[in-house]
Amino acid sequence: MGGEIKPCVLAARIRKARRNAGASSFVLDVSIEVSHGITILFGPSGAGKSTLLDCIAGLTRPDEGRIAVGGDVLFDSSRKIYREAQNRRIAYVFQTLALFPHLTTEENVAYGLSSLQPEKRRERVEEILTAFRVEKLRKQKPGAISGGEKQRVALARSLVTEPGVLLLDEPLTGLDAELKAAIVDDLRAWNAAKRIPILYVTHTREEVDALGERVLAMDNGHIVSAGAPMEVLDAPRRKKLAQAAGFENVLGGTVLDLREPDGVMRVRLDESICEIEVPLGYAAAGVHVKVAIRAGDILLAVERPIGLSARNVMEGRIVSLEQRGTMVVARVDCGVLFIVHVTPGAVRALGLAAERRVWLVLKTHSCHIVE
Repeated sequence: MGGEIKPCVLAARIRKARRNAGASSFVLDVSIEVSHGITILFGPSGAGKSTLLDCIAGLTRPDEGRIAVGGDVLFDSSRKIYREAQNRRIAYVFQTLALFPHLTTEENVAYGLSSLQPEKRRERVEEILTAFRVEKLRKQKPGAISGGEKQRVALARSLVTEPGVLLLDEPLTGLDAELKAAIVDDLRAWNAAKRIPILYVTHTREEVDALGERVLAMDNGHIVSAGAPMEVLDAPRRKKLAQAAGFENVLGGTVLDLREPDGVMRVRLDESICEIEVPLGYAAAGVHVKVAIRAGDILLAVERPIGLSARNVMEGRIVSLEQRGTMVVARVDCGVLFIVHVTPGAVRALGLAAERRVWLVLKTHSCHIVE
């Protein structure tokens, strides 16, 4: 069909050095290709996520590299091409939103359409207000609407200009999960017709699980992993990424030996006699490693378990129990301290209490070696 909108691809190869006086240099060195739909850019604070978005948007100039949207080159250091931010057709929504407080919703959304004829401008504004369910707020100013409504207005204002790329830097921070999901559903519906790349920055695992179709995991200025959320975050490769992905236990240890026929290697945890099996990796005997384990992947028993397929069983003592909403956080001393998540019902049924003798059970494949 002649009027069909073809999806475009954002491609960026960037090397950007940022140096601060008295601090070590930070080097952003990435190569990404983002197709239409929502791609999550995930990583701990300081990984370089916002710097990457700033380079794509034209707010920061890379030292070298190339940025293109489809066949449209926005930056190419070798060809001395650099298009200013206002000429890139890239929408950028920040956490602060930056709505004009003296303008109504309708005026905020129409602000970037001054070049259009009045009739076309009204048509475009009406369409986007309806798409993001804020048409009834057209005469309201930002101070009179809720946080979720402000997020919707900010998205509408950015997308009414029909950009080629949308960049979102933690725009839904502070909203509850249900409201986030509702806003993102409307964003997906809008993009089903427009089919532009959307790059969404977050450092929380919950947002990745709720929003992401694809994930680029970032740490220390580099893309360290890419793929589906479960592939990337259920087996993170780096310590800081593991912590950001919700692995409550990141423990040091030394590789004792590799058991290739069994597909495992033995690791003694630091300053203890605890030894655990982890999936076979490339580490050699004697190498120091970090092991990441989710608190929710650890089973807790009040009697020594027998006849299990799980290979790691450790005796310990409950140090403390702390209820957090519908979950209880147990700290268990097995020579090293483990954090374990259990339900309040399990605490009652097992009679768990501080100083109680318990056994921890860990499946081998719940233990992840991270850098």
